[in-house]
This record gives sequence, structure tokens and C-alpha cells, in this order.
Amino acid sequence: MKNRKYLASAVSAFAMALVISAGCSTNSAERNQGVKVKLSGDQEVPPVKTAASGNATVTISSDKSVSGTITTTGIEATAAHIHDGPAGKNGPVIVPFAKGADNTWSIAPGAKLTDAQYASYLAGNLYVNVHSAANKGGEIRGQLKP
Repeated sequence: MKNRKYLASAVSAFAMALVISAGCSTNSAERNQGVKVKLSGDQEVPPVKTAASGNATVTISSDKSVSGTITTTGIEATAAHIHDGPAGKNGPVIVPFAKGADNTWSIAPGAKLTDAQYASYLAGNLYVNVHSAANKGGEIRGQLKP
């Protein structure tokens, strides 16, 4: 009789572990869909008056791997990057984007953040910046908010 109760408890615990595990997998998949960011001149430091705009989707996984794309309009972009810096402050480049066709940019496969950069990301202190010849420091920007 005791063995049956023990077996029932073990089966129940195993079933609960599967439910919890499935929930965690769903949450990881949701997090890996990427952060969508609108880029504009008013988010630059200092703000830039421009008709340019952009949309970025950046995915930063728990293993610190980074992928993403940017699409811009109204700008002759010369470079695009992820920078380490909170809203209202400028910071160093940490991940470059490569220029593609039709005003698109993408992160090269294999890009990874350091532990410190990942902590900055979790704190909301990374941003996407697109540069132009007219605005070498950046013309449009958007903060990455996990």
C-alpha cells in the first residue's frame, strides 16, 4: 500500500515537472521572438531633426547570442550598430550591423554579448543607432527594452 502511495506521489511530481518545463520552454520561445524598436531622430543625443525613421527587431538569447535586422526610410545610412548606453546618453559600439539591399541592415551570425553587455541589455541600457554622412554620431536611434 505504501509503495502505491509513493508511486502515485512520484508520478504526480514528474507530471508537475513536465508542466513547469513546458511553461519555461514557452517563455524562452517568447523571449526569443525579439525586441521591436522604432528608431527616430528625437531619441538621438542630442536630438536630430530628420524625416528619417527605422524599425529594428533584435533578439538577444539567454546564451548572449545576438541577431537582428533594421529597415530604414528617408536616410542614406553609412553605418548601424548596437551601442551600450542608457536612454539619454551615448555609449560605445558593441555589435555592428552589415548593410544589405533596400535600406536593410543585419547582424552577422555568431555575434555575442559579454556578460557585462548582457547585464546592460537586461537593464534596458542598449540602443540601436543608424549613422549618416550628415549625422556621423547617429541620425536615428531606438532603445532596446527587454
